[in-house]
Amino acid sequence: MIKTLLPLTLLLAVLGIAFAADNKPADSPAPLKVLLIAGGCCHDYPGQSEVLKAGIESKINAEVTVDLSKDTSTEAKFPSYSSDDWAEDYDVVIHDECSAKVTDKEYVKRIIDAHHGGVPAVNLHCGMHSYRWDEFREPVKPGADNAGWYEMIGLQSSAHGPKAPIDIAFTDSVHPITVGMKDWTTIDEELYNNIQVFGNARALASGTQMQMPKKNKKGKQIDPGAKPAEATAVVAWTNEFGPKKTKIFSTTLGHFTETVADDRYLDLVTRGILWTVDKLEDDGTPAKGYGE
Repeated sequence: MIKTLLPLTLLLAVLGIAFAADNKPADSPAPLKVLLIAGGCCHDYPGQSEVLKAGIESKINAEVTVDLSKDTSTEAKFPSYSSDDWAEDYDVVIHDECSAKVTDKEYVKRIIDAHHGGVPAVNLHCGMHSYRWDEFREPVKPGADNAGWYEMIGLQSSAHGPKAPIDIAFTDSVHPITVGMKDWTTIDEELYNNIQVFGNARALASGTQMQMPKKNKKGKQIDPGAKPAEATAVVAWTNEFGPKKTKIFSTTLGHFTETVADDRYLDLVTRGILWTVDKLEDDGTPAKGYGE
């Protein structure tokens, strides 16, 4: 009798350990598959990618795969984009790259085509200043050779202001991504300008920054008569892209790792992720099985 009970006891113990390790109900949905593209110029991408992965996975039911480039120039490219079906294994792609001088049109088209075909995207900070060529500082025309990346994002930006605090105001208080969120002021950040906002885009938040007069390399004010000026721009928005109305969420915030690690920033990004894949309730809470 003892010999019969012992294997059963061991089996129950193993099952108990497995259940405790999983710590999820049996009917819990599979985690969202998230691809995070990170790397390129001007930012702490190794640190930020770690913070984003940990923050996202702690807040929502998701598994984040990171494609981190060691290239710290504006010409960083990524293995993930090497084939036409590069995004088919993922529910959503986060673009956190800074590849301003990558102008390989076939390469860029391959990225855009995945989203045009229905793969949702979340775009962060310098992702807005990537893949640009020709007269990108002027409003691009819809359908033009250099318009594809901006049309996917839903907004065209070409430059940013100084590193200084930004006052964030949630201008759309009823959207699921921003409902219930409180206005806040960042640490030093970069306010990206708005060249144009495309028709399918919906602004969610604006940023206001006091910008001091520009100085030369010697630290002297270029225009002696210039005074501090207040600048305002859209800093978070949604877009519907292409014939399938692919859901896109973007924010220009996130220059410094300290901002990315801010719980308010991670809440904004994770809500954006859930919204793009239709897993966000109208009150801003995750759909069943997709919360913490």
